[in-house]
Amino acid sequence: MSKGRAESAAGAPGIILRYLQEQNRPYSAQDVFGNLQREHGLGKAAVVKALEQLAQQGKIKEKMYGKQKIYFADQDQFDTVSDADLQGLDAKIVTLTAKVQSLQQGCRYMEAELKELTSALTTPEMQKEIQELKKECAGYRERLKNIKAATNHVTPEEKEQVYRERQKYCKEWRKRKRMATELSDAILEGYPKSKKQFFPGEGHEPEYRAQGVSPAWMVVMLVSSSRFQLLELNAYNNAEGRHLAMFIVI
Repeated sequence: MSKGRAESAAGAPGIILRYLQEQNRPYSAQDVFGNLQREHGLGKAAVVKALEQLAQQGKIKEKMYGKQKIYFADQDQFDTVSDADLQGLDAKIVTLTAKVQSLQQGCRYMEAELKELTSALTTPEMQKEIQELKKECAGYRERLKNIKAATNHVTPEEKEQVYRERQKYCKEWRKRKRMATELSDAILEGYPKSKKQFFPGEGHEPEYRAQGVSPAWMVVMLVSSSRFQLLELNAYNNAEGRHLAMFIVI
C-alpha cells in the first residue's frame, strides 16, 4: 500500500463519520465508497473496515436489510425537531425550489442568447457583407440604366400579340400532336414490329428510307400539313412487302 493510500485509510473513519452526519441518511458500504472514492481516494476495503469500526464504537448505527448492511448516523446526537420546525423546513424547501427553477430558466435564456450571438456575423464580416451588397446594387443600377436607355423597347401591344400568337401555335401543335399519336397508335395495333422499329431514326426524315417508305413518316407528314382534307394513306414497305391502307382526316 502506498504512503498516500495508507494515510487515507488511517483517516477513513473520521471522513466517513463526518460524511454520514452531514448527509444524515442511510448508505450501504458500496454507496459510501462510490461517493468518497474520487474526492478522498479511499479503497473499498478501507471503507468497509471503517464502517464496521464506527458501528462497533457506537458512533453510527448498522442494520441488516436482507444480505446487505445499511449504515447511518446515530439519531440520538441530533436535536428533536418539532412539527413547527418541520413546517418551517418545508416552506424553506419550497422557496429554494422556486429559486432554483427561476435560476434554471434564466440560464436557459442566457444560453439561447449566447447561441444567437455566437452564430451572428462579426463586425468585420458584416462590413464585408455590406461592401458586397453595395457592389451588387451598383451593378443592378448600371443594368437598369442601360435598359432604360435602349431604343428597341417592346410595346405592350407587341408583347400581347406575341403571347397570342404563341398561344395559337401551341394550341395547334397540341392538336396535331394528338392526331399524330392517335394515327400512329391505330397503325401500331396491326404493325408486326415494335414501336421503336416503326419510327425511323433521327436524321433520316428527308430520305424516307431510301429502301422503302416508312408508315410513321407518312402519318407525321400528313398531320403536319397546313391543309385539312380526307386522304387515303397508302404506305408500302418494299423491304417487308407489306401494304398499309387507311383513311385519315387531317
